Amino acid sequence: MNPRWAVAERVGTAVRRRYPADVWSVGVHGSLAHGDDTETSGVEMIVVTYRPGGGPRTVSRRIDDVLVRVRVVGADDYLHEARVLSPLWPLAADRYVTTRAVHDPDGWLRRLRDTHLGRLAQARPPEFTALAREAWASAAEAHTRAVRLAEWYETDAALLLLGEVRLHAAMVTGLLSRTYFRNSADAVRKTGFAGLDMTDLGRVLRELETELAGRGRAVDATPETMFDV
Repeated sequence: MNPRWAVAERVGTAVRRRYPADVWSVGVHGSLAHGDDTETSGVEMIVVTYRPGGGPRTVSRRIDDVLVRVRVVGADDYLHEARVLSPLWPLAADRYVTTRAVHDPDGWLRRLRDTHLGRLAQARPPEFTALAREAWASAAEAHTRAVRLAEWYETDAALLLLGEVRLHAAMVTGLLSRTYFRNSADAVRKTGFAGLDMTDLGRVLRELETELAGRGRAVDATPETMFDV
């Protein structure tokens, strides 16, 4: 058995024994849920409770040299999240669609997946394009700040911001193509943005700006149009 999966099962058992009246479902997401474990040494877990505030608290701990992150959320709250599309949808969707059960006797995780897929079926291209513009704005802002910091020879801070640029640019690409990713590293790697420098990222942002304009609305707006979809 994969040692990380064994840790996840032990955590799930401990949670159920300590909070038997609160826990509805326990699952893992990320690489472990996909049946491989090549991208991370940690375990990402979700504990779904019958009501908000029930069960354990959200926590991160190391167990047998494995970093375990456990998020605890009420069932209704998590279903609500699954119905909401945001500029970070390419990172959130994988958790709704591919969470693998550690404990799920009632098939609640299938309900979570179906809820999110139903929301996607209702969404129209302009909605994803509007979200992509929001992600583009975040990428452009981070890029502008990175350029300014580099001019001031604040190299370390500029490099940190370039990580934000890569991630938000990947979100634009994921939203426009309706592609979701397992995690941030997966996003920047699959979009080809991982190795790009400041100049290359500026070029990518200009290309994405042109593509967004071609989809019906420019990234720039006026006070009268900034709230239009």
